[in-house]
Order: sequence, then C-alpha cells, then structure tokens
Amino acid sequence: MSAELLERLRQLDACSVSDALDALGLTGAVTGIARRSGGGVVAGRVVTVALAEGPAPAGAPKVHLGARAIEAGDANSIIVVSHPGIDAGGWGGVLTQAARLAGIQGVIVDGPLRDVDEANGLDFPIFARATTVRTARGRVHEVATNVPVTIEAVTIAPGDYVISDGSGAVFVAADKADKVIRTAERIAAKERLMVEALKSGKPVLQVLGADYEDMLEAMQ
Repeated sequence: MSAELLERLRQLDACSVSDALDALGLTGAVTGIARRSGGGVVAGRVVTVALAEGPAPAGAPKVHLGARAIEAGDANSIIVVSHPGIDAGGWGGVLTQAARLAGIQGVIVDGPLRDVDEANGLDFPIFARATTVRTARGRVHEVATNVPVTIEAVTIAPGDYVISDGSGAVFVAADKADKVIRTAERIAAKERLMVEALKSGKPVLQVLGADYEDMLEAMQ
C-alpha cells in the first residue's frame, strides 16, 4: 500500500496536495521553504533530524548531524531537518554526497543550507529557508533522529508522506495519506479538464467561474 500511495503522490504536485488538505480541513502545507537545488517534484516518506542551538553537550557521541538519518533512509526517503533558525548550515556538501550515494530522494531543511552549488552540481533536490556559508560546528547540534518534529505548527512524524516542488513543501500524516491523495487526484483531474476547456476555446469566465470557486468545498 505504501509503495502504491507513493507512486500516486509522485504523479501530483505540491499545490494540488495542499488544496486537498484544505478541502479536508487538515494542515500540512508550510511556506518559505524554497527549492535550492535539483528539479521536478520530489515525494517520499519522512526521516527526521532534530537540531538544537549550540555545541553538543559534553560526552555526547561524536556523530555528524544528518549521518544517522542517511543510514536510516532508503530510496523512498526524504530527510526533514528541524532547525533552530540561527545562521548555521543545517545541511552541507558532504552530507549531500552521502545522501545521493545512499539513494535518498531529497532533503528539506527548516533553516539554512550550505554548499548549495555542490548540491546543484549533483542535481540533488534540497529545499531550505535560506543559504549560508556558516558551518554548523559549534553552532547547532543533532538532538535526535526519527522523532516527531514541528515546522510552522505542523507536526511531522517519521514515516509521514511529503511532496515538495518549486511552490513549497506539503506534509501528509501517514494515516491520512490515502484520503488526501484521492482528494488531490480529483482536484488535479478537475484542473486538467479546465485547461482542456480553455484550450478548446471556452470563455475564461465560464471555465474559471463559480464551478472552480466551489471545487474545494465540493471535495469535502
């Protein structure tokens, strides 16, 4: 079931999934996280990394942030990094190389990204709030891997679904994925019919009239 849902999710875009969440009265869309490298639509299951400000506590295991998430992920995974928001990289070039070699689908950082040119050179999809040259060393540290995190009041659990493209990122709780994806498919199909109607010469006011405005409400 998970593989089928992922394949269907990958046929959609972030906006149609966001619209489906709205229609169902659910949250999951986040703003301000932009594409920094790679292209196209990226969708997968979430592996989380939780970061905190400051150096790692004395005696904590010396493991590079993000390394555990790469080991925990697979070809259907997108790594989601919760970041304290300071000017320090939440992801960088060596991690990008490692994630790409591991087959990870992409990375979403709720904070700054380093080594963006390297990521672009690898055509590896990364979405982040900003770019920076500042290292994470001494500024942020990893608290945990594969724990629930919160981005813009959206709680994201390991194994949830996410889709991200040039418009932004949208998270879908695993237990709601089937209903959300079915609703998004109906919205996307409706919009395709509307585009076909425009191309056939129908007046724009007719095509983009009350029927369109009522579409989301009708999906409930």
